[in-house]
Amino acid sequence: MFREMRRNKQEIPESECREILQSEKRGILAVHGDSGYPYAVPVNFYYDTAEHVIYLHSAKAGHKLDAIRENPKVCFTVLEQGFKKSGDWAYYVRSVIIFGKIEILTEPELIREKVKLLGLKYYPTEQEVLRTMEKYLENLELLAVQIESMTGKLVHEK
Repeated sequence: MFREMRRNKQEIPESECREILQSEKRGILAVHGDSGYPYAVPVNFYYDTAEHVIYLHSAKAGHKLDAIRENPKVCFTVLEQGFKKSGDWAYYVRSVIIFGKIEILTEPELIREKVKLLGLKYYPTEQEVLRTMEKYLENLELLAVQIESMTGKLVHEK
């Protein structure tokens, strides 16, 4: 159903893809937007390694949620900052592209658990996370991307 990577010599193993999803802070969520145009938006996310699911939050209304309600098929991309090898001027950059279906979660305990894990990825302390959750939890939606296809790539920008 999903295409294989054309330049498969640049493909990285799934273990590296998972590392990138665990370590990087932001991704781009692309949905099928208004009038057939793609809509891609940068988001913070949490990758649950055991479930192999991407979690992200959203406001309760807006372009992204309207698009998701219309069509749950999404593409999610994460890109590293890149690195240089000794003696080389050009960067090496790894990226991960995910295709899957996204859902708006409704179960309060699951939402609370995953929002806390999401917050722990970005906030310096658990107390900060809990304070922020008290203030904003009622005003957000939690989204889960069920991963159907995941590929990673290493590009030498030379």
